[in-house]
Amino acid sequence: MFFGTHTPRLDEKSRLILPAKFRELLSSGLVITKGQERCLVVWPRAEFDEYSKRLRTAAQTNSNVRAYIRTFFSSVSDEQPDKQGRITLPPALRDFAGLDRDCVVIGTDTRIEIWDAKAWETYLANSEAGFVDLDGEVIPNF
Repeated sequence: MFFGTHTPRLDEKSRLILPAKFRELLSSGLVITKGQERCLVVWPRAEFDEYSKRLRTAAQTNSNVRAYIRTFFSSVSDEQPDKQGRITLPPALRDFAGLDRDCVVIGTDTRIEIWDAKAWETYLANSEAGFVDLDGEVIPNF
């Protein structure tokens, strides 16, 4: 399980140091994809494979499904952390998420999200007020 908020920086070679507590879960490989709200999603390889299997069950005759699958899989980057726990973020994914130097890495249970620090601050400012109200909507009858 991934949780918490971390604030690493991209180095001059566009590498990001993964938080130490995330490294063991990602040591066998990871996949980076575009995420919602213009963040990047880091998946443990097994979790990505599971998600991919579920996508295969979607109706390929639906144009929205095809558009999502095309965009999603064309952006995938397969990575292996180095001995220092760094991963390289490809230029297209950095551009998509607006990543320059200051980043925020958040744990979201089975995945990690990488955000531009200012974009994350804006997202929190816009969504945190409604967080309490979402509890009943996201987890009904809980």
